[in-house]
Amino acid sequence: MSNLTQNLMESQANFPWATADLTRLREQLLDLFCGVAYREGDFLLSSGQRSTYYINGKQITLHPQGGLAVGRILLPLIAPETVAVAGLTLGADPIVTATSVVAAYEGRSLAALIVRKEAKGHGTQAYIEGPTLPENSPVVVLEDVVTTGQSAMKAVDRLREAGYLVNEVVSVVDRLQGGAKFYQQQGLKFRSVFTVQDMQTRWRELHG
Repeated sequence: MSNLTQNLMESQANFPWATADLTRLREQLLDLFCGVAYREGDFLLSSGQRSTYYINGKQITLHPQGGLAVGRILLPLIAPETVAVAGLTLGADPIVTATSVVAAYEGRSLAALIVRKEAKGHGTQAYIEGPTLPENSPVVVLEDVVTTGQSAMKAVDRLREAGYLVNEVVSVVDRLQGGAKFYQQQGLKFRSVFTVQDMQTRWRELHG
């Protein structure tokens, strides 16, 4: 464990993740990303591109306080008429679940749907796991890190094929490598909590 990670863990140990205002929560979440999820080096991404940095979103979304923070921060971005949040397995699984659970604590009913990459080979052979919703139910697709936008688009396509209304993708991090433009071309609204520039700026501040 690096000194930076240890110092962050100590400073955040008593932080009120469940009750802090969203501005403070966002700052703490960004620091957590910089401590445990952001790395610099030579990496091959799932998109096939090479990168000088890597963001492992699951280090945050599967982190107890990080997952809670992600759910709390994403929920206000989800329009009130939305019936469900959904995403492509595996990256979106903890995000979808956290947002749905946080919604329940705040008196909102927001189903969680998981979209498989391949139809399961038994039972109903479904692509989508979760409650069956009425046709044309408004669904928002969630993603941890967006690069080209192709991963979340697979979820959008499957959900639309199932009869749901999908017009928006929300991501925790946008790598600013074409995803936003791609979604615009597909007629989808796109928002992210952080950009990679936010992360790199804060990472360098923390590293002095």
